[in-house]
Amino acid sequence: MKDRTQELRTAKDSDDDDDVAVTVDRDRFMDEFFEQVEEIRGFIDKIAENVEEVKRKHSAILASPNPDEKTKEELEELMSDIKKTANKVRSKLKSIEQSIEQEEGLNRSSADLRIRKTQHSTLSRKFVEVMSEYNATQSDYRERCKGRIQRQLEITGRTTTSEELEDMLESGNPAIFASGIIMDSSISKQALSEIETRHSEIIKLENSIRELHDMFMDMAMLVESQTMWRGLCLTPRRPSSTRARRAGRKL
Repeated sequence: MKDRTQELRTAKDSDDDDDVAVTVDRDRFMDEFFEQVEEIRGFIDKIAENVEEVKRKHSAILASPNPDEKTKEELEELMSDIKKTANKVRSKLKSIEQSIEQEEGLNRSSADLRIRKTQHSTLSRKFVEVMSEYNATQSDYRERCKGRIQRQLEITGRTTTSEELEDMLESGNPAIFASGIIMDSSISKQALSEIETRHSEIIKLENSIRELHDMFMDMAMLVESQTMWRGLCLTPRRPSSTRARRAGRKL
């Protein structure tokens, strides 16, 4: 009988080499994955830092009746940077999610896959948290701007309810605030100037919030549970619109 010992030994060595190659490839893949995780974490941390800076800019702008253009430009740059970075994070998280779904579709289950799913879930939650804070910051700023407008209108002798003020803001017409105001004093002129400034800030803010809303609707698919998103739906204004309130009263 022909001795096949050497042939079997050679075949075994070949199998061992294949196993080593697979292990090396897997290790390299996981190393690259963890590098990506660190990159995403860095992006999220950057957003968090920018959100804190946005809060400081908001306070500085609200502290002055006529904030300087430099501060307003810096705020716009921060908001633009947050949007760009958030889109990067969303794209990278979706890429990881698709990779995980592909492996699950092939009925593959491994420790590495579980690690990737855990990391993806953790990063998604962290991303949601920081963007939720940004949303709260934007909403708070809108309310503070609205409050300043209401106070300045009172200075001119024009009293408005919260609902009436929402109607005025919805119109998008700055001239509506001057209606009924007698411009015969420096106080009235100064008050109207601040009203126009705050109204302009609200318009820019609402455009930013709408853009984030569109992104959030897509981003919602990244999180494991839709319950994480209750109360997180971004809208241009905190109260319901006056039209919705009126419709509710008619029902």
